[in-house]
Amino acid sequence: MPEGGISSGPARPAAAAPLLPFGSANPPCRPSRDPGAEAPWQEFPVTGGADSGSRLTCEGLIERLFPRLEAVRVEQLVLADSVLRVVSRTRDERVCACPGCGTPSRRTHSRYERRLADIPVGGRRNVIELSVRRLFCDNSGCTRVTFAEQVEGLTFFYGRRTPLLRGVLEAVGAALAGRAGGRLAAVLSVPVDRSVLLRLVMALPDPPTVTPRVLGVDDFATRKGHVYGTLLVDVETRAPIDTLQGREAGPLASWLADHPGVEIICRDRSGSYIDAARTAAPSAIQVADRWHIWNNLGKGVERCVTFHRRCLPPWAPEVGPQQAGISDEEETFPASHRRTAELARIRWHQGP
Repeated sequence: MPEGGISSGPARPAAAAPLLPFGSANPPCRPSRDPGAEAPWQEFPVTGGADSGSRLTCEGLIERLFPRLEAVRVEQLVLADSVLRVVSRTRDERVCACPGCGTPSRRTHSRYERRLADIPVGGRRNVIELSVRRLFCDNSGCTRVTFAEQVEGLTFFYGRRTPLLRGVLEAVGAALAGRAGGRLAAVLSVPVDRSVLLRLVMALPDPPTVTPRVLGVDDFATRKGHVYGTLLVDVETRAPIDTLQGREAGPLASWLADHPGVEIICRDRSGSYIDAARTAAPSAIQVADRWHIWNNLGKGVERCVTFHRRCLPPWAPEVGPQQAGISDEEETFPASHRRTAELARIRWHQGP
């Protein structure tokens, strides 16, 4: 830059400098032995926990802040464009088992780099650049010649996110689904598309089913008038349990036979469900659900009124104010309807 502080050309962006260097090529993360020398990397005292009173080096601090990186060697922490890059590599002395036959091996074939998105740190996106090994399988009878090592708690096959971040996104997707979950993930500095959240939710395993004490049974239509199914619900927890093809007695009877222990079956008035419950769960009490009880009551009242309709007084038409001898001045309206009544009277007298 020339004198006077005026640049002769556009300023070049500064290169991303490592925050904390590690590795054999760099000095260890400890203070210098010379008391007069300035130590760029100091030790940190520990005041709480089981290690209270001890001191941690920068490497130990990284292991405490990132416990999932304990099995790898962190070489650099680089901050560039609001993204924290953790440059690391797996240890050469680490022994890994072949996923095909389970034979342990540490004979290295080659290395390649993986980029793993991790939970944000300080509001910044966190990306782990991990160099992993491809190892030889020493078992001659195994179909795998080489295999890639996996770090427990950090990597998995074909994964681009750490298990910790994947669990966070699964929780967001299960709570808010696609669009709303994507907006929340962007606020959490983990921008993802709504389709990613939906795929993560769809990939979640089904929760283990427990035989309910009170079972709710009802039919539903996937195509009204053509295709129907049976829905099973735990009435006490209101959680869906299973869906069955069709609404015949056979699928429900098979399910009840495979899941003994149902004490109460809350069903509709379908005869097939009655037969299935009597066949597969004869000791269970069958009750009608609340909607069908009200529906049966309403139809019973309707039949009763229809049967005794001759006992009702004859119907008389409603008598208007003019027919009853009441003038317009004597007719009263609620205060909230007075203006509406006045406008209606004016239009009536004006005619079409």
